[in-house]
Amino acid sequence: MDESRTSETPREVISVRHLWAGYDAEAVLEDVNLSVRELDFVGLIGPNGGGKTTLIKVLLGLLKPMRGEVRILGKSVKEGRQHLGYVPQSLELDRDFPINVWEVARMGRLGKRGLLRGFTSEDEEAVAQALSSVGMLDLWDRPIGELSGGQRQRVYIARALTTEPDILLLDEPATNVDPQMSASVYELLRVLNERVTILLISHDMNAVSSYVKTVGCLNRRLFYHGDEEFTPEMTQLAYQCPIDLVAHGVPHRVFLQHGTLSREDGE
Repeated sequence: MDESRTSETPREVISVRHLWAGYDAEAVLEDVNLSVRELDFVGLIGPNGGGKTTLIKVLLGLLKPMRGEVRILGKSVKEGRQHLGYVPQSLELDRDFPINVWEVARMGRLGKRGLLRGFTSEDEEAVAQALSSVGMLDLWDRPIGELSGGQRQRVYIARALTTEPDILLLDEPATNVDPQMSASVYELLRVLNERVTILLISHDMNAVSSYVKTVGCLNRRLFYHGDEEFTPEMTQLAYQCPIDLVAHGVPHRVFLQHGTLSREDGE
């Protein structure tokens, strides 16, 4: 193996520079700067209304910036969004709606085939691989309404994977999922991160601090330093109040309290 190759800085896959974005001329995001490197697992947390979903809309091309520049794999959002897979918040659905796991996952191929073109063997193979990678292939014919919340979320992740993305965007992926299934979803993301860059938006500090590689706080402005820990400065600026991290039954990082308390003093 070429040692010089392994020491290279991973390429930048998302570049956000001085981004201002919002609705009806009112800015929700203010001067946001973010650089995401290949195979990073970025977790962004922040209070409701802080702009987390707005940032995803900008990356997906659903919301045009007021100011600033956004590049995806060096391309404009319009060209680069084809490299993105998106997993929205888990929403309640009509459990009697007649659609099964395979059909939901296969929806991800519509962007490649269009609504009026039939699915090909290549599409079917992509669906099979995606469902296998999230551990749901054995339930391919199960009605989606019969699945647990965690199982449905795995199917939605599979749907995003069928697009063969370089980057996965996830907006609150464990909403309405019990803690055990939530941990299962995040463990799945940890495995997928071996081949896909992940940007996770959440308000769950426990999950973010337990599973991601780099973390940041978003509350209109972004407090992000490409590091694996929340700093007291980041959380104080983002939440405007002290933050304690408490985790139950899952591996987690321990963050110092605000002020001068040392790790030794806190033991």
